[in-house]
Amino acid sequence: MKTVQMIDYSEARQAMDAIVEKALQMQKAAVVAVADSHGDLICFARMDGAPVSSIRIAMNKVWTAARERKPTKEIGEKVKHPEKGHDIAYYGDPKYVGWGGGIPVWKNGEVIGAVAVSGLSSNEDITLAMLGVELISGA
Repeated sequence: MKTVQMIDYSEARQAMDAIVEKALQMQKAAVVAVADSHGDLICFARMDGAPVSSIRIAMNKVWTAARERKPTKEIGEKVKHPEKGHDIAYYGDPKYVGWGGGIPVWKNGEVIGAVAVSGLSSNEDITLAMLGVELISGA
């Protein structure tokens, strides 16, 4: 029998709270999602003033990062230049996205979940998501 590691609620909540706190310090508003290794939500926060469109985008980013086991920005780079990868339609599901800000969480050689941020610039989304990833993974 295989034992599967996963992000628990307290880890997800701690990561989400740290991201929200950092965004507040930056005087910005974002949407934060933390999911298990299948991309199903554990924690979710939409800060006051965050774009409504970022709700679905954050959920899709976290789902994509968990399912594909790679950052969403990496997927986006490949679909922007199909000669380096493939068209986004390759994935066969409209939930797949390629905007930066979805990062898988690796621990002991396996993906245990993902963290995503949406609503800011791609670089800010990535930086904030990495804060959550580092808290969970212990990196």
